[in-house]
Amino acid sequence: MSAASSWFEIPSPFETHQGRVLLLEPPGASAGELRAQLLDQSYAKPFVIDDGERRYLHFDGCLIQSAMRLEAPNALDLRYTQKMMSFLLFQPRPRRILLIGLGGGSLVKFCHYRLPATQMTVLDNNPDVIALREAFLVPADGPNLDVLEADGAEYLARAEKNIDVLLVDAFDRTGYAPGLANQEFFEQAKAALTGSGTLVVNLAGDKTTYAGLIGMAMQVFDDRVIVFPVREDDNHVLLAFKNPTFEPNWRRLQVAAKGLRAKYGLDFPDFLEKIERSAKSGLARREAGRGG
Repeated sequence: MSAASSWFEIPSPFETHQGRVLLLEPPGASAGELRAQLLDQSYAKPFVIDDGERRYLHFDGCLIQSAMRLEAPNALDLRYTQKMMSFLLFQPRPRRILLIGLGGGSLVKFCHYRLPATQMTVLDNNPDVIALREAFLVPADGPNLDVLEADGAEYLARAEKNIDVLLVDAFDRTGYAPGLANQEFFEQAKAALTGSGTLVVNLAGDKTTYAGLIGMAMQVFDDRVIVFPVREDDNHVLLAFKNPTFEPNWRRLQVAAKGLRAKYGLDFPDFLEKIERSAKSGLARREAGRGG
């Protein structure tokens, strides 16, 4: 355990993930016992694998929860995080963003540094995930950033109704956070958004497990929902719009997408193409039907 860090380091025991493992353990911990727990997946805390080029957040030795390039720690390395930023097509200057799910902090850092005028609150109900923020170079709390240990649904129930963008990227070792997988959560989300607010949800895992979430969102947001694929990560991103008169002007959005690409370095024209194609083909309704 380095004197400059707050984690315990051991060589990675995983054949598919080389490098070192950073663990939230005291200096006197048993490396052998920790290695065995990692391999049999009985280790209960999140951990980090550092291969010298990237750091990955894991809840087990299989699925990657988040990734950070050490040479570009504030960039969005995973494609799904890039596509979650597609809300900027519809909300180019959000005043307040609420993010449920800190993870490795990719979205937090990108928004904090690239949207400096935006006030951002980040929630995670796992104190161990928050304790690893140093490993992912998440900035300290300040005037425009608060990272809180809190339950997302409970926070929304008492939140002020001033959220322009609600980002949900909330997973535990079993999948999508169960406390957010119900219609009440979507109703609370809609109530907390401003009149033109946007909900953005990362959907990952078995499609049949989140088909019901899409159906709930469509019911609560009166079908003002677009779901589009992230084939690189085998995810989907869900966009839901509170504005009852929401109607995309695709031609105007194409112009906006080019400007956003120049400003933020993300492929917004490609994002928009997939969003438009998915909206016109009714992908959200088809995916929702998988849960039937």
